[in-house]
Amino acid sequence: MLPLRVILKYAEQTLASGPYPQRARRDAEFLLCHAIGRDRAWLLTHTNCGIEAEQGEHYDALLAQRVTGEPIQYIIGETEFYGLPFRVTSDVLIPRPETEHLVEKVLELAANFPAPRIIDVGTGSGCIAIALAHTLPQASITAIDLSESALAIARENTRRNGVDLRFLEGDLLAPATEEKFEFVVSNPPYVPTTARATLAVEVREYEPALALFAGDDGLEVYRRLIPAAIDALIPGGYVALEIGCGQSAMITELLAHSGFVQIEFVPDLQGIPRVACARRPS
Repeated sequence: MLPLRVILKYAEQTLASGPYPQRARRDAEFLLCHAIGRDRAWLLTHTNCGIEAEQGEHYDALLAQRVTGEPIQYIIGETEFYGLPFRVTSDVLIPRPETEHLVEKVLELAANFPAPRIIDVGTGSGCIAIALAHTLPQASITAIDLSESALAIARENTRRNGVDLRFLEGDLLAPATEEKFEFVVSNPPYVPTTARATLAVEVREYEPALALFAGDDGLEVYRRLIPAAIDALIPGGYVALEIGCGQSAMITELLAHSGFVQIEFVPDLQGIPRVACARRPS
């Protein structure tokens, strides 16, 4: 039975031949901890211990997935967002820390409404809607997605996090055209198709293209969503959207053209405008 230190050295060398050699050691440790059901502190203090044959086979399978560039989150089937656990598969985008800025902005504005009705367009894993529902139990939250597979994951995550959401299947706001809301929120596709080659392997080869790309300039979905959003909002209601790098000027134009006021942007930790927020006039 080989000791863990030898197994780790082999795993690190294996992953160093993949697309992310700079993360080889970290990924090797993380996947080994997952395979044997231990934490890193235990691993680092038991490097002379061995593992069972079945665990070794499982670990080899995980390494084979990672060396191709498959995201860690898909390999282990879960991730964390806003302090909550989420199941993720290749049917949904992996939630990013940047998207937490969108949640925080909506929570800030929601303090002005006693029982806000919120609709999350393109919910994917459900991370935005579930994070909001977890923090705003008084809110009525609807989550929409075009993908039936994504909605299945979002429903599972809803049960896992013990919150109550309504789910609708369809394109943008079409399934809720007769309703009004205090908030329309979305992290829509915003990557230009022309930028595909610049994306990391784990993004362009594994995450769902439907949730990533939006025409040659990345604005295709916003051109449809923003006019629909102002119709779906009550007077004084808000739209809050995650946006891509360099898109704030065009988003401002689209929001203003549709009649939104009080247009503002929330930067991410790098100072890049990441969330666009605007109000329907009262």
